[in-house]
Amino acid sequence: MQRTGKLKGIFTPNIVPLDSHGEIYEDELRRYVDWLIDQGVHGLYPNGSTGEFTRFTPEERRRIIEIMADQTAGRVPILAGAAEANVKETIHACEYYYELGVTAVAIVSPFYYRLTPDGVYAYFKEIADRSPIDITLYNIPMFASPIDVPTVRRLAEECPKVAAIKDSSGDLPHMMRMIAEVRPIRPDFSFMTGWDAALMPMLLVGCDGGTNATSGVVPEITRRLYDLTVNGDIDEARELQYRLLPLFDTMLYSAEFPEGFRAAMRIRGFDPGQGRQPQSEVQQLALEKLTRQIQCLLANEGYTGEPTEGCVVSPEVDPEQVARIVRQVMGQLDNRHG
Repeated sequence: MQRTGKLKGIFTPNIVPLDSHGEIYEDELRRYVDWLIDQGVHGLYPNGSTGEFTRFTPEERRRIIEIMADQTAGRVPILAGAAEANVKETIHACEYYYELGVTAVAIVSPFYYRLTPDGVYAYFKEIADRSPIDITLYNIPMFASPIDVPTVRRLAEECPKVAAIKDSSGDLPHMMRMIAEVRPIRPDFSFMTGWDAALMPMLLVGCDGGTNATSGVVPEITRRLYDLTVNGDIDEARELQYRLLPLFDTMLYSAEFPEGFRAAMRIRGFDPGQGRQPQSEVQQLALEKLTRQIQCLLANEGYTGEPTEGCVVSPEVDPEQVARIVRQVMGQLDNRHG
C-alpha cells in the first residue's frame, strides 16, 4: 500500500483491545479492524494518541502494526504511528513498518523535552533523510513540542519524504496558514485534522481528511460527514457536525483520555478490556456515569437501545458554546462562498 498518492479521507485512530492479563487481545483487534473497514473508514491509524502508544513497549507497538497490516491485507491504507523516544529508534520503526507494507508513518513532534522550532526542524530532518517511508508530521501541542508554520514549510520544501501533516491543535487559522504556505509549493502534500469538533470546517478550508477518534466509535457518522462535506451538501453536513459535537465532547472531556472512547467502543459491541493506566475508585465510578451518558447519546443516534430524551452531559462540557463557535465559523465560510 506504499506511495499510492495523497492521504485523504477518514483514518481511524484505534483503541487496542487488551485481554484479562492486560496483553494485546489479537482476535478482538482483528474483529475490530474488519468492522471499521466494513463501516467505510478510508484508512487506519494505529499507534497514535487514542491507541495509547506510550503505554506499549516498542515490541508491542510493532506487533500491533503486524496484526493490523495482516488483517487489513491491503483493503485500506495504514498510517502507522512510528514515534519512539529518540531518533535512532524512530528510524528503526520507519524501516520496519516500510517492510510491512504500510502506506506511511506518523511521527509526533518530540515530547517531554520542549524544543525550539529549530530543534523540531532538526529532529524531523534527520529522520526524513534516513527514512524509507513517507512521513506525516504529527502536531499535538498539548502533549509535545509544537510544529509552527515556517517549520512545516521548510520541511516540505527540503524533504520529499515529508508528505503530510496531522494537526490535532483544533486551530482553524493555523491550519489555513499551513495550507496557504505549503500547498503552492507541494500540491501533493496532505493536510489531515485530528480535531473532530471542527472536521467539517477543516475540510471546507482545504484539509484532505482527518484522523478522528470518533470514527472508532461511530464510523458511520464520520464517513457520512466527510462525504457530505466534500460533495457540497453543506446544510446536511452542518447538521451532522452539530450532532457529532456532544458525543465527541463527552468522550474526550468527561474522563481521562482515552477512557471515554474505550467505554464507547464497549457499547458498540467490542471488548476493549481495561486500560493499562490504573484508576482509583472515584475514577471508576465517574467512568460508570460517563458510560451511561455515552449510551444515551449513541441511542439517540440509533446505534444502541431506544432513544431517550435529555442526555446528561458532563458539567465540564458546554456543547452549546462549542456549537456557537462552529456556527460562527460556518457563517463566515458561507458569506465567503456566497
